[in-house]
Amino acid sequence: MSNIPETGRTTRVTVRLVAIQILVFSLLLTLGGRLWYLQIRNGDQYTAEAANNHVQQVVHPAVRGSILDARGVPLADNETRLVVSASRTELMKMPDDGKAVLTRLADVLGMKPKDVMDKVRLCDAKTPQPCWNGSPYQPIPITDEASAKQALQIREREEDFPGISAEPTAVRRYAAPAGSNAAQVLGYLSPVTDEQIKKAEDTKSPLLRSDQVGSNGLEAQYDSELRGKAGVTRYEVDNLGRVIGQRESQRARPGDNVVTSIDSRVQAVAEKELAQAMKDARKQFDKNTGRNYKADSGAVVVMEAKTGRVVAMASNPTYDPNAWVGGISGKDYAKLTGKNSNYPLLNRAIQGQAAPGSIFKVVPTTAAVNAGYSFNGPYACTSSFNIGSQVFKNFESENYGGISLGRALEVSCDTVFYRIAYDEWKKDGGNKPKKNPGDWFYKTAHQFGLGKETGIDLPNEVTGRVPDRQWKKDYWEANKDAWCKSGKKDGNYGQRIAYENCLEGMKMRAGDSVNYSIGQGDTLVTPIQMATIYAAISNGGTLYDPTIGKAIVSPDGKDVQEIKPTSHGKLPMSGTLRKQIDSALAGVATQGTAAWRFQGWPQDKIPMHAKTGTAEVYGKQTTSWFATYTKDYSIVMTISQGGTGSGASGPAVRKIYNALYGVDAKGNIDQKKALLPKPQASLPKISSDGSIEAEPLGKQFEAAGRDRRRGTDS
Repeated sequence: MSNIPETGRTTRVTVRLVAIQILVFSLLLTLGGRLWYLQIRNGDQYTAEAANNHVQQVVHPAVRGSILDARGVPLADNETRLVVSASRTELMKMPDDGKAVLTRLADVLGMKPKDVMDKVRLCDAKTPQPCWNGSPYQPIPITDEASAKQALQIREREEDFPGISAEPTAVRRYAAPAGSNAAQVLGYLSPVTDEQIKKAEDTKSPLLRSDQVGSNGLEAQYDSELRGKAGVTRYEVDNLGRVIGQRESQRARPGDNVVTSIDSRVQAVAEKELAQAMKDARKQFDKNTGRNYKADSGAVVVMEAKTGRVVAMASNPTYDPNAWVGGISGKDYAKLTGKNSNYPLLNRAIQGQAAPGSIFKVVPTTAAVNAGYSFNGPYACTSSFNIGSQVFKNFESENYGGISLGRALEVSCDTVFYRIAYDEWKKDGGNKPKKNPGDWFYKTAHQFGLGKETGIDLPNEVTGRVPDRQWKKDYWEANKDAWCKSGKKDGNYGQRIAYENCLEGMKMRAGDSVNYSIGQGDTLVTPIQMATIYAAISNGGTLYDPTIGKAIVSPDGKDVQEIKPTSHGKLPMSGTLRKQIDSALAGVATQGTAAWRFQGWPQDKIPMHAKTGTAEVYGKQTTSWFATYTKDYSIVMTISQGGTGSGASGPAVRKIYNALYGVDAKGNIDQKKALLPKPQASLPKISSDGSIEAEPLGKQFEAAGRDRRRGTDS
């Protein structure tokens, strides 16, 4: 027990409490003074300094996913190149803004100093390309074609090249396997635009300023899947651009792979045969114009009949998609888009529109039967058909007497369809149409899927045109003022036509209906539309949405999303009619207009069906069409200003079938030479590490691919 009096103990406690109170008060006073100093005395200074501290991000691009053919062979992938880059932040710290360093760099790379300096300047509204569109805080690529010797020079002389790096980096490569190009199918990459960034803000895959995005083709259609997700490291920097701390870092996620239904070997054959057909057409004399055919463009589609999957799609003229890698030059861009380029960026298989000619006749045949006409006829196939003073001739003025609709398809008799179309026009009221006209021919075309997109998984598909009454009315509304202004009743031919159109341009005339019945006049279709229709006749009547994407495969291979075939309707024909048309189209290949192109074909083993088309175009030479199918595939080819269907396109289509089935000139089938005798149903093998095991191309196709990459003509 303590001997200290109670009063002494109380005094000590009081002293301690007072001391603690003084200490706490002193601390509060000091803190308050400091806050006053920071917020009031020097508040403006620190606010200004804080405002000059920014968070900047450095983007680590994701490795873009590959685009593969149906066997796992890369059509578009990535290759490691030595990329020389410059740090703009480091260069700006130098007294001359890095001009001396960039001049030395240009000398090592064999470039002009101005070209190098232009690449590191920042893009704005007044700065033309080339310039840098990304963040100034990340490395700016100067070239992706540096040699090992150049990279070694830069790395060994770091003191001469501060702020310059030379590192191996993954860049896009369009591999051209088997010598295939597939440029319009694949598309290319280009820098992201402000509009694209804004559009993607609220999506699962937002875009960064430094991103490369798909332009055209599969690169655009499946961009969000292929692109992956870029990694981002955020740094805090002061107003001088100095890094004062790291905020956070997110790792990049590689993009998914897209497996397609394209077979690179068939693609190569389709491209080669289309190009050769156009060359051969240019050697042929056109007696109507007194000169050789121009054959200035063309397209071909090879489609699986039972699924709508596209095995090959070629468009000519074409281009090398590798020209866009690393940024396209102004000279190359002008070649692809200038007036004299003939616009190779267009995919004419889905964007090329032309009158279909006689390959359209499966539509009016169906319309006639649905309107109550007998398939068996007979119908008079005369050499010509008159409406008033206007004479509509049969092709080459042939006269076959009384025939069925099936025989009319075989020999492509125009006058049979002229008569039926004219009779239907009169039934609908002629120049004074009924309130609800039957319009069988026009309604049937819409039921076949014409006049609208097929739904193919490629951007910018066009619709074609069915020139029905509504279209006539809309067209007249859009042009009547010009017609009425320039038209004269007693003027020249053009003025008289304008005068007539001014008064009656919205009417469906007899001539309009007659021309329409054989795929002429204002009718426009695309190759993909006609390939879809002929595939549907083959498969029993199902109109499939054409597809090129077959599956999306995650980088690790664990997630495989198969893209299933989907249908957008059925052909408007009974089973009996389909069989009748099928038989007639087989007759075209054996005893009709295409028979001379399929001499020796093993018809008993692989029944061939075909329809030729030669479409007249005002002011141009005729357009060649050739539409075909077997039980496995439909193939449609067209050549603008190429001549007749069987004459220009026929040989090329036959050679594509020869390659598919391994058929030689005598009609023998060699399974070892057959590229794809049956559509490939399964996906390529996917390894446990996510890599896709591709089947070998074969020596001849590997050699062709090497030649294409070297820039030679394979």
